[in-house]
Amino acid sequence: MAISLTKGGNVNLSKEAPGLTNITVGLGWDPRATDGQEFDLDAIGFLLNEAGKVRNDQDFIFFNNLKSDNGAVEHTGDNRTGEGDGDDEKIKINLANVPADVSKVAICAIIYEGQARNQNFGQVGDAYIRVVNDNGQAEIARYDLSEDGSTETAMIFGELYRHNGDWKFRAVGQGFNGGLGPLAASYGVNV
Repeated sequence: MAISLTKGGNVNLSKEAPGLTNITVGLGWDPRATDGQEFDLDAIGFLLNEAGKVRNDQDFIFFNNLKSDNGAVEHTGDNRTGEGDGDDEKIKINLANVPADVSKVAICAIIYEGQARNQNFGQVGDAYIRVVNDNGQAEIARYDLSEDGSTETAMIFGELYRHNGDWKFRAVGQGFNGGLGPLAASYGVNV
């Protein structure tokens, strides 16, 4: 049974699923209030070093850079509507192949052209992030974002990180004003 996390909560994935090597991080959402313009959220992954920065631009995984340079982290593709049940976008991670100098993978989402369209996370409902063991498809952990990101156009959903040789997952739920630019800059990427 999946562990349900609250903001700031974490779980030791290595202990919950011994032998864990391949996971899928699924993100889901539903636009709940809109003026009729299309709503497009995009999942993003940042591979971060101990200093909390990307090592290079290949550590910025999104719809225009679907794979990390060694293939350990892969975005499965852009869903432009968020319609339907289940995960809207997914990021697959081979934990065994994540480079040793990557200590964390931040999983985020942005509203594409959110500022230009006057859209924000306050208009998004039922947002969640979940970690699934690819061996058997069991959901290990889930975080349902209940916080109202009323003005933010970018959001850190959660983080996978190494701690004493184990992989852990933390529910973050932190919004960023200004969209992709400020979010990426906080991790050392210029967009």
